[in-house]
Amino acid sequence: MADDGIDRDAEKRMEFSTSKEVQVAPTFEAMHLKENLLRGVYAYGYESPSAVQSRAIVQICKGRDTIAQAQSGTGKTATFSISILQVIDTAVRESQALVLSPTRELATQIQSVLLALGDYMNVQCHACIGGTNVGEDIRKLDYGQHVVSGTPGRVADMIRRRNLRTRHIKMLVLDEADELLNRGFREQIYDVSWSSPPPSPMMFWT
Repeated sequence: MADDGIDRDAEKRMEFSTSKEVQVAPTFEAMHLKENLLRGVYAYGYESPSAVQSRAIVQICKGRDTIAQAQSGTGKTATFSISILQVIDTAVRESQALVLSPTRELATQIQSVLLALGDYMNVQCHACIGGTNVGEDIRKLDYGQHVVSGTPGRVADMIRRRNLRTRHIKMLVLDEADELLNRGFREQIYDVSWSSPPPSPMMFWT
C-alpha cells in the first residue's frame, strides 16, 4: 500500500464502469483545483490520483449527482472530500456541504480527512454526532462551519433546532449509503435532503 493509503496493486485488478462522457484526469493539476487545496492534497501524502479520484472529482465538481461503489483503500473518502473543498467558498461562514455516515467513528474520521486536506484553506468542519454534548454542537454551528460531517439523527435534530442552517448547502454526501438505509435512517435522510436547497448535488457512496 502506498504512503497515501491507496492500494495501488488492488487498483490494477479493479474493473471500472463509468458513464461514457466521463473523462479521466491523470493528475491533480489537471483537475484545476484551488491552489491551497492542491497544497493540502500533496501535504496529505498524495502524489497522483487514484483511479476513483481521477474519474469522479471533476464530475462531482461540475454538480453532477454521483453513485459510486468503491472498496476501502481506493481513496473514496478523499474523493468526495476534495470535491467538497473545491466547491465551497471559505469566505462564507455558512454550512455548504453535509456528509452523512452510519457511525460516529466514520463521521469523525471524515471530519479529520476534510480538515487535513483543507489545512491551507482555513476550512471549518464539525463532526455532528449522537452521544455527544448538544450544547457543543450548537456552539460550533453558531460559530459557523463550512462542512458538517455527522450521523443522520443528530444532523436532522440540529436542522430542526435551526442551529444548522441549510440555505447555503451545495452538496450532500451519503457515505456507506447502503448501510445508512439498512440501519433505518431513511426518514432522517429524507428530512435532511428535503431541507437542502435544490438543486443540491447528491453523492451516494457504497
